[in-house]
Amino acid sequence: MCMVIFAPLFAIFAFATCGGYSGGLRLSVDCVNKTESNLSIDIAFAYPFRLHQVTFEAPTCEGKGRQKLALTGDSSSSAEFFVTVAVFAFLYSLAATVVYIFFQNKYRENNRGPLIDFIVTVVFSFLWLVGSSAWAKGLSDVKVATDPQEVLLLMSACKQPPNKCAAVHSPVMSSLNTSVVFGFLNFILWAGNIWFVFKETGWHSSGQRYLSDPMEKHASSYSQGGYTQDSYGSGSGYSQQASVGPSSEEFGQQSSGHTSFTNQI
Repeated sequence: MCMVIFAPLFAIFAFATCGGYSGGLRLSVDCVNKTESNLSIDIAFAYPFRLHQVTFEAPTCEGKGRQKLALTGDSSSSAEFFVTVAVFAFLYSLAATVVYIFFQNKYRENNRGPLIDFIVTVVFSFLWLVGSSAWAKGLSDVKVATDPQEVLLLMSACKQPPNKCAAVHSPVMSSLNTSVVFGFLNFILWAGNIWFVFKETGWHSSGQRYLSDPMEKHASSYSQGGYTQDSYGSGSGYSQQASVGPSSEEFGQQSSGHTSFTNQI
């Protein structure tokens, strides 16, 4: 039930916080000649974070010339893979929810449905782990590439001591950090659901039968051995009780012997 409720929500949060991101930073270059300065250099970037394609212009502080620069790095592969896994996980979890609620009898008719569900759950658990780890590394590269201090080092004007370069504001990465958190939460959710899906398959029931058969045989043999010992014990006790005194025939023989001795006298 937790899987049905939380899997679609966690998947939505994962791909929405990553795929819907757009941010930027603002820099300022104050040249010695104030007419050449630019105090508002805006650099915008967004998903899928092909930062090497993000270009901007900065003053050179050497006349009216402008320097065209670009950010460094490309994290599009990890970001797109992460979002793709999240979208497909969302679609599958919705389909599984419909099956669990409206087609429960069809789902349990044979072992095919639970077996497919088990395999898909294992695959998505692995994909969430790989995708979240890759995107965490990609996000770290994005943070480095969009760090204002790193971007200022790309400008030739900022390498000249008389000029003053500063960061007006830095990009906000809170939503991207949230996407990584939800990525690993999705991995924990899907990996934790493997056991519950496995219990629905025929592999789990056949394993239980395999374990229960030797136990039943052992219990039956033990009960048979206990019955034999009890029977043996009761029989031996009866024999001991029967042999305490003389039997009726022996007693009769002793009496007849005594009578014949009296007659002889």
